[in-house]
Amino acid sequence: MRPGLSSLRTTFTVSFAAVAAVVTVLIGFLSYDAAARLVRVDQQTVFEGVVRDLLDEVRRNPLSPADFTTGDTDGGPRDEIVRPSGTVVQVLGPGGSVVDRGHPPLPVGAADRPVAAGRSAGRLVVHRDVEVGDGDDVYRVATVSLGGGRGAVQVAQEFSGTEDLLRDLQQRTVLLEAAVVTAAGLFGWWLARRITSRLVRLTGVAEDVARTGRLDIQVPVAGHDEVGRLGRSFDRMLGRLAQSEDDQRRLVQDAGHELRTPLTSLRTNISLLRRIDELPPAVRTELVADLAEESRELTDLVNELVALAAGRSDTEPPRRVSLADLADEVAVTARRRTGRAVTVRVSGDPAVDGRPAALQRAVSNLVENAAKFDRGGTGPIELVVTRAGDTVRVEVRDRGPGIAQEDLDRVFDRFYRAPDARSLPGSGLGLSIVREVAAAHGGEPFAVRREGGGSVTGFTVRGA
Repeated sequence: MRPGLSSLRTTFTVSFAAVAAVVTVLIGFLSYDAAARLVRVDQQTVFEGVVRDLLDEVRRNPLSPADFTTGDTDGGPRDEIVRPSGTVVQVLGPGGSVVDRGHPPLPVGAADRPVAAGRSAGRLVVHRDVEVGDGDDVYRVATVSLGGGRGAVQVAQEFSGTEDLLRDLQQRTVLLEAAVVTAAGLFGWWLARRITSRLVRLTGVAEDVARTGRLDIQVPVAGHDEVGRLGRSFDRMLGRLAQSEDDQRRLVQDAGHELRTPLTSLRTNISLLRRIDELPPAVRTELVADLAEESRELTDLVNELVALAAGRSDTEPPRRVSLADLADEVAVTARRRTGRAVTVRVSGDPAVDGRPAALQRAVSNLVENAAKFDRGGTGPIELVVTRAGDTVRVEVRDRGPGIAQEDLDRVFDRFYRAPDARSLPGSGLGLSIVREVAAAHGGEPFAVRREGGGSVTGFTVRGA
């Protein structure tokens, strides 16, 4: 697999797993902390409640150690302490000696003996984190004086069991977090693979195009998301590039074919110039005239090719164009060049958004084409611009020989010249440029035979 794509997939996977890890750890930590806090506070509250009840009991009633021994089975104060909380109770005598040992036995420290010998009831000493037995269990112990030097009662509650439970909960939380992060990583890898699989195929197509130069490779365009739209855009781009390459190839082939004839004739006549002194004056004059005509045709052909290539480049920025004003300018130029009368008729609002130079070139080609094929005509060439809905129509009407029925569908093909027109000057590119300009402006060219003789040629433009 390619490093770049693997890195993208890995980035998706690691990012997904990292986000899941952060969220899981944060939630697990907060949940554990809250649970541990609640458990500890609850146990502390229960123990403090036991101690408080014992203090109230010994202060209200004069009790002796015998009232708290295990032999008291008539529901004495010991049961009231042990029953609700499971508290360990140990009874001390007046000197701090153990009268009734607890289960497990609780240690009696130096601070507990003065409490047992105390004269006032309710004297209290609390010991925190007291190790009981082998030291594995930790208790919290409170020693409460019975008063009158009668002894004391020790109550204790285990906290190590709670801590063990919390540690077990902590371990389970960590294991659960690890499982969630692992699952998130696997799901992220699967999701990243699903997301990037089409990108992998699309990148492979792009690399194949770059490596082979082929533009006919099938592009995966599945889906309606951004990747699917990218695939469709890439497919359309390849289609347009293929069409452009095909147009370029045909243009070069057609141009080479059309240039070959005038260049061959020009080369032949130039070779005759080496013997110009041997030629009669009439032949010399004819030779010079042929050279001038061939160079003019060659110049016109090159200009048409340049215009056609410039028209397809679409480098001219579009702007609002009045086809009425443009038609007037073309008519003025045509009258000066051809000496023919050109009339302009406009109806509706012929303003469109387009490229002025390209549109002017198209209209000028139509008028010049009409003048060329209607050389002996005496009537004016009519230039008509009309709007119908959102379409503007440009027509050039002449009274020339007209276009044969079988040629109507081909007159806009590149380099095509009807049999009757092959003796006339021209390159066969003028009407092809008209077709290109019309297509670039959302319209199409047309050519029909005119009733009464002549032809009507033109194009439409999508207006705004």
